[in-house]
Parts: sequence; structure tokens; C-alpha cells
Amino acid sequence: MATPDKSISHRAILFASLAEGKSGIKNFLRAADPMSTLDACKALGVEIDDRGSDIIVIGKGMHALQEPFDVVDCGNSGTTIRLLAGVLSGNPFFTVLTGDASLRKRPMARVIEPLTRMGAQITARAGNRYPPICIKGGPLRAISYAVPVASAQVKSCLILAGLYADGTTEIVEPEKSRDHTERLLPAFGAVINVHGLRVTLHGGQKLRGTEVCVPGDFSSAAFFIVAALLCPHADVVVRNVGINPTRTGLLSVLRDMGASIEVSNVRELSGEPVADIHCAGGAELKAVSLSGEQIPSLIDEFPILCVAATQAEGETTIRGAGELRVKESDRISSMAAELRKMGADVIEYEDGLTVRGRCRLVGTDVESHGDHRIAMAMAVAALVAEGKTTIRGVSSVNISFPGFFELFTKLTA
Repeated sequence: MATPDKSISHRAILFASLAEGKSGIKNFLRAADPMSTLDACKALGVEIDDRGSDIIVIGKGMHALQEPFDVVDCGNSGTTIRLLAGVLSGNPFFTVLTGDASLRKRPMARVIEPLTRMGAQITARAGNRYPPICIKGGPLRAISYAVPVASAQVKSCLILAGLYADGTTEIVEPEKSRDHTERLLPAFGAVINVHGLRVTLHGGQKLRGTEVCVPGDFSSAAFFIVAALLCPHADVVVRNVGINPTRTGLLSVLRDMGASIEVSNVRELSGEPVADIHCAGGAELKAVSLSGEQIPSLIDEFPILCVAATQAEGETTIRGAGELRVKESDRISSMAAELRKMGADVIEYEDGLTVRGRCRLVGTDVESHGDHRIAMAMAVAALVAEGKTTIRGVSSVNISFPGFFELFTKLTA
């Protein structure tokens, strides 16, 4: 089975904390990022019985969170800090949210600006652009807001703030981003209306405790899927992995490139489609060109897609992906730099890059840039490279996939 889904683990803990009554969360991802959300909810007075992969949460309800005694450390997690900003804007106390050095460089104006319009009092470093964020919450008013860049974190932040707001909140996206919040909140009793790129909800709703089972994480499975495709005699099945269409753009792209991928045993788990994915190596991959509305559904798979592109026939071009410059690292420049070290021919643009395929990768020393997805992508690149590769900074994989290298070594032995 794939490692539990990181995005859904975050949301399950947070929504259960806001619900009235007890919630049970099965298959919770015990990685650094979701644990940041769990610890933050504890800091807000939520009673959480941590039993490992199973978590019991005794929810406080929407209006009974407690002012934290200290600054809330969100670690490396953009999901934690942005979703909490929406919740705390509706609670009448003072909170400071911060994180590690990487998180303190990630843009927060994208949530601060609409939350301020809703009535929250928020200040942040560098002219309200970066963490730490100081929030004095209180009564909120509903707004209609067009999100400039498709972002599930921004959308989810505003949905959560909208639950506290007086009136009907409307959020409009330029392209469809991940919809885990819209799928999971109704399980807790919320009414969320989705019409294409438009999400609306009424304020004043209550959440109730429920049972959630977290499916496998497609973004984590993607590294093993691509590794299998690049090894001529490989045959891999990833079981119980989420196939939410807002997350699985990589599957469509790989099939367009000529990959052999089968999806079977499709079913639903806690509002999310789940399946088994079978992939076999040996296919002759061909280059593709990607841009626009294709990008949000494979934003986290960009690093591993770049690795696949090095082995495809032709030039793969990815544009319209400027959001990747403000992730855990600047993923565009990071992937360009590290693949070039291994011998790849890469052209970098402000919003993407071109990778010339059929290149002979050579093992060397590469860097993770403190980014878990870069570290795992370079492990797959090392698998098809000639000679020894040393990846520096691999502890970053604990953010989303503890045990990745143990499993990777086992499967490639």
C-alpha cells in the first residue's frame, strides 16, 4: 500500500479538531508535516489520543479553541500555516504562527489579503508577505474572491474562514486545484457547493465528529511508478492509492508519453476515489508539452516528471508552472541544476523548463535543496544513471515519506 496521503491527513486532524464530538482517523501519515498540524491543534487545546497510525480526536467545536500559550510552530508545512490562518481568523484571540527557515520564505500575502478583507487583523514579516504571522481573530464577513493562482491551500483557508463568516462566501479559481477539503468537510456535516471552478458556502455551520480512513498518497506513489517505468524489466503494483482527478495528472501525462499503466479495483474511501495502480517498465517514452490547466493536477509530481523526461524521446516542455518557485525549494531551478550535474540538457524558463530526452545520466553528488520531493526524484534519477550518485540532505524526505529510502532500496535490490 502507498504511504498515507499527506494532504488528507492534515485536513482530517484539523477538521476533527473543529468538530463537536469524537472522531477516529485511521491510516494517518506519521510524517513531519501532518505532525505539525497535529501538534498545532494540541496547542489550541484539542484533546488528541495519538495511537500511531490511528488517531482519536475529541473535537472542541468551531468556537471553543483556546488561545495558545506560545508561538505555534508549523515546521516546514505550508498546509498547516495557511489552513490554520483561516481557522484562527474566526477565533477571538491572538496567535502567532511561524515555521522553519524554508517556511518563513514562503508567500503568505495570498491568504492574508483575502482574510483581511473578511475582517481578520493580521500582520506578518516583510510588509505582510512572510511568516511569522500574527493573527487577532474575531467576527468575519463573507466575501466573493477570485483566487489569482490555483492553490488548494488558499482555497481551503478561505473555505475554513467562510465557515465562521456572516453570509455566503464565494471562491473562484482560475484552474481546478486539489479538492480534498470540498470532499472531506461534508463527511463532518458541512454543506459545500461546488460548481466548476466556483465554491460557495454559508457561514455559521457546525461540524460533527466522524470516522475517516486516509487513502494512499498518489504523490508519494509517483516516485515508484516512474522508477518502474524507467527500468526495463520492472513490474510494480501500488495498492489502495488515491486517484482523485485533481491529483493524478501525472497518470495522463505518462500514458501520453507511452507508459504502460493499468488502474483497477476502483472504489471510494472517505469520499476519495481509490484504486490499485499497475505499471511495467520497458515502454519507449516520448516527449510531451504541458502548460496551463494541466499544471495544478501534477504540481507535486513536477520533479519526478522531469526525471522521466530525461529518458523520453524528444524535448519535454513544461510551462505555466511558476508556482513551483515558491514551494519547499525553487523546484524549477533546483531540478534544472541537479539534472545538469548528472549530464541532462535542460533549458530553464521563468515558469518552467525544457528537458531534452534520451540523455545518458551519470552518477555524481547532488543536493536535495532541503526539499523532500527533490530528494526522492534524484533517487530515481540515480537508479537509471551510470555510476554512483550521492544525494545530500535526504532527511527532508521525513516531511512526507519516512522510510522512503528503506522501501526504495528493498524494491531495487
